[in-house]
Amino acid sequence: MSEEIKIVSVIGAGYLGKQIAERSALKEYTIRLYDTNVEDLEKFSSKLKRSNKTPEKITSHDTIEGAVKDADLIIEAVPELLDLKREIFKVIDEAAQPNAIIATNSSSIPVSKLEDVVARKDKLLNIHFYNLVTMPMADIMRGTKTSDETFEKGKKWVESIDITPLIVKKECYGFVFNRVWRAIKKESMKIWAGGYADLEEVDKAWRIFTGMEIGPFQFMDQIGLDVIYDIEMSYYKKSGLEDDKPPQALKDMVDKGNLGQKTKKGFYTY
Repeated sequence: MSEEIKIVSVIGAGYLGKQIAERSALKEYTIRLYDTNVEDLEKFSSKLKRSNKTPEKITSHDTIEGAVKDADLIIEAVPELLDLKREIFKVIDEAAQPNAIIATNSSSIPVSKLEDVVARKDKLLNIHFYNLVTMPMADIMRGTKTSDETFEKGKKWVESIDITPLIVKKECYGFVFNRVWRAIKKESMKIWAGGYADLEEVDKAWRIFTGMEIGPFQFMDQIGLDVIYDIEMSYYKKSGLEDDKPPQALKDMVDKGNLGQKTKKGFYTY
């Protein structure tokens, strides 16, 4: 276990929130879970308990306050909406014990955008996880006031669950690999939305080039197109450049509820 971190709270048990909780539970951390989808949360919590040798260390909660009150590390993993994250960070800060570290799993938003709603500005981190099964790595980045102690504790915890930390030396949108991935998905969607080539051709080219089993559009379906759209809008709002605006065709899919694998239809049908 990472020194001094024993209890990990995960706020948002979605695609990545579940993976973070599972990986932490395997390393015998005590897990506190919260999600607004109570039915799904209970199913996941029961499944996690059944697969763990210390099920008593896993609890689900119907309030954020209950989930974070005794945690040493709190990972926020809610949708990529700045106002929502700010609201949740404020609640966490007021309810958590003074020494607790608060980290956001945001795919694009620097934690400095959340600093002004909390008192513990020295105990904030970006810890952005990728798919922990196929890409066991996480970007780790400071806020403007993050202490060296907080950064090191966060880094050691990431390493303790067998995830490779990608150190961001200076704050930037997109962090390390996600910034590279952002360029890939942005150009892939331009090719598709502009009618230059079918998405299957893009995925085919990527699989041949990289040797990977899936292409960019298949990966976006795994993540969830609502998540992809929110992330792309975050970049667009930051730059204000029309070139960064996600294609209308993507928004149309999201509006129709075609969100990828979780709804059985996205760029592909499942």
